[in-house]
Amino acid sequence: MNQINNVAGLIIDMDGVLWHGNNPIDGLQPFFVTLRELAIPFVLATNNASLTQQQYVDKLATMGVSVDTKEVLTSSMATASYLDKHQPADKRRAFVIGEDGLREPLLDHGFVLTDLYQVSGQEKADIVVTGLDRSLSWDKLATATLNLNAGAAFFATNADTTLPTELGDVIGNGGTIAALEAATGIKATSIGKPEPILYQQALASLGTNQANTIAIGDRLNTDILGAVNAEIRSILVLTGISTLEELAEVDYQPTWVMQDITEVSMALRDALQ
Repeated sequence: MNQINNVAGLIIDMDGVLWHGNNPIDGLQPFFVTLRELAIPFVLATNNASLTQQQYVDKLATMGVSVDTKEVLTSSMATASYLDKHQPADKRRAFVIGEDGLREPLLDHGFVLTDLYQVSGQEKADIVVTGLDRSLSWDKLATATLNLNAGAAFFATNADTTLPTELGDVIGNGGTIAALEAATGIKATSIGKPEPILYQQALASLGTNQANTIAIGDRLNTDILGAVNAEIRSILVLTGISTLEELAEVDYQPTWVMQDITEVSMALRDALQ
């Protein structure tokens, strides 16, 4: 395996890379010590849209790691930024299936969030936006269906079918998307990985470029394919969703494969010290 080289910044996934649910993965604190000591800028870029920037900062603090809000980028933030650029000024009413991590960025960008069963006349939504929602209900799905059938555009923070937790993999936002697509026949536009948008926004935040930035992730069909689509190099760690066996089943590949962030830390030190 070739040594890591030409690294000016990292784009790091969180679920399955840094932790499982609320349990940190071994080597978490030394990994961030390595990044700080080597002065490697990073963005923690996740498809998980349930938490806010500050909530991710707080979660890492409970694990003994200090990061700044500017070092966190979620798919909900990327979605809100994308919609802010592409939605007309008179089409800013949004029905959201999601948590504060999605609702807050939309509010920050000036969107008006509609409520359950506001589905007619001037009350109806112009867009339906879905993210991970751990209080998902039939009423929310029904309201989203009614809005979509009334002409609302359909967006999703990500299409992840599963989410790794300390208990194992559980259903992700992709399940919500599948239900709504089945009910309406309308396809969602997904903003998160493997689309390149999240990575492109992270590059802009880092001030680095495609040649000197590396993405780290645990999932082939989002983190690694997203890096391929964004034309940046990638490291697959084997502490999350994807396995070595799955590498043979896809026609794209990570640049490097490593067991975990401890091995990543060692590789970075070998390359940069």
